[in-house]
Amino acid sequence: MATTRRRFVQGSVAAATLMAAPAIGRASETPAAAKTLKAVMQGDLRSFDPIWTTANISSYHGAMIYDTLFGVDANDKPQPQMVDSFGTSDDQLTWTFKLRDGLGFHDGSPVTASDCVASIRRWAVRDGAGQHMFLRVKDISAKDDKTFAIAFSEPYPLILDAFAKAGTPVLYIMRKKEAETDPMQQITEYVGSGPFIFNTKETKQGAFYIYDRNPKYQPRSEPPSGMAGGKIAKLDRVIWENVADDQTAIAALQNGEIDFYELPPIDLIDQLEADKNIHVEVLNKSGQMVWCRMNWLYPPFNNVKARQALLYLINQNDVMKAAFGNPKYYRACASYFGCGTPMENDENTGWFKEAPNKEKAAQLFKEAGYDGRPVVILQPTNFAVFNTADQLLAQWLREINVNAELAASDWGGVVTRRANREPPEKGGWNIFVTSASSAAFNNPITLVGHQANGEKGWFGWPSDETHEKLRDKWAKAQPQDRLAVAKEIQRNAWNFVPHVYMGLYLQPAAMRANVKGVIGMPELIPFWNVEKT
Repeated sequence: MATTRRRFVQGSVAAATLMAAPAIGRASETPAAAKTLKAVMQGDLRSFDPIWTTANISSYHGAMIYDTLFGVDANDKPQPQMVDSFGTSDDQLTWTFKLRDGLGFHDGSPVTASDCVASIRRWAVRDGAGQHMFLRVKDISAKDDKTFAIAFSEPYPLILDAFAKAGTPVLYIMRKKEAETDPMQQITEYVGSGPFIFNTKETKQGAFYIYDRNPKYQPRSEPPSGMAGGKIAKLDRVIWENVADDQTAIAALQNGEIDFYELPPIDLIDQLEADKNIHVEVLNKSGQMVWCRMNWLYPPFNNVKARQALLYLINQNDVMKAAFGNPKYYRACASYFGCGTPMENDENTGWFKEAPNKEKAAQLFKEAGYDGRPVVILQPTNFAVFNTADQLLAQWLREINVNAELAASDWGGVVTRRANREPPEKGGWNIFVTSASSAAFNNPITLVGHQANGEKGWFGWPSDETHEKLRDKWAKAQPQDRLAVAKEIQRNAWNFVPHVYMGLYLQPAAMRANVKGVIGMPELIPFWNVEKT
């Protein structure tokens, strides 16, 4: 019997209610209610280190307490943020950056060029764009307290794109003390220079997270625009409440116990829009691409035939319909570079026109030598979109006699387990589903998931030498020539299959009608510029 969207939604809510949801409002509200905003975000904040993990919620946390050298504006253009001035040598091999006045960490110490150099070095180990850039870096060093320089072996025009990108991991500037932490280990102190201070004394991990306005922060003079411009904290306190149950969060929003809900279920949007006290808005206009990452280290997906099988097995429209129901919130997308992006193209997408073809998928698994072993799919029961996609994928795999096994946890558990490189039977995994903004897929250098450099890369650890050479070619190409290179990348990518797409969706956020100034952008939800009227 076909599984309906309602059955999936009910299953997700039922599973979520088994988890202990904290009561709303247990966190201290010392600042006046009009200056305190309570939010339910996409999941629990398991890691406070936005460089160590690519989890979006950790990057949101980073945007609250840290600052960046550059930030993309509403038009996705890099703009200086902590940097006052910058320039290149005549031969384009040396970039020099000078910090603006008034930058200070929350402990009272000044931000120095040495902090920036250490932060860049640590970030570059974890980030795809940073890794790509550092293959060409000859030297990076502080010249004085406010100036640092980077020398390249060849011109590198993408440096500002790398520094400004909003996709995880973002280049957040930390104190040298934390930035010198092994990139493979998490930091243990959280002292930034951003518009909010992380209140570790009152925060209760697993229940609520408290951010207080930084009274000493000096924003830029430009108007806020994406991650750029003036980051003006108009709220005295922001509290993230960890609530696992959608119904509890919806009721809390309608009752005024919380002010902002990042991921309300699509089937409840009409209910929220009918409430005059609630405002519903899609903040990320580019949409989110849902994608399936396969583990290349172990069978069956260490064989290209098994990865190709998923291209023919997955029906994007069925996934999106089950997750969202209303077609105004989703579409199918076959472009490796996302849809609605400058690099979007239809090169080598014959599989998309043919899918779903379960007979072909089954044959490809057979050619891959699939031996009946369990295929472990990480299933976040509290993240409805991914939960739905995982259940459908497991169902389709079973229909072609693949032994799919769902490993249920919350999203934080998935984020933790996907870093495990052990075999699936020893705590590892075969598949997990995640998402990133369609806009992020446009750039094959700055999105970490576009890497194919093996175990140095992102979770799944795909490896393809041709892909890496084509990424280099794209980076060196003139802007007007990049689409042609993008087509080469896509032609090769859908042959070796680093990942598989499951659809593109628009996710509305819901907030109380008196919440104003929320900045809509891909990848991040910043809380500067936000106020309650």
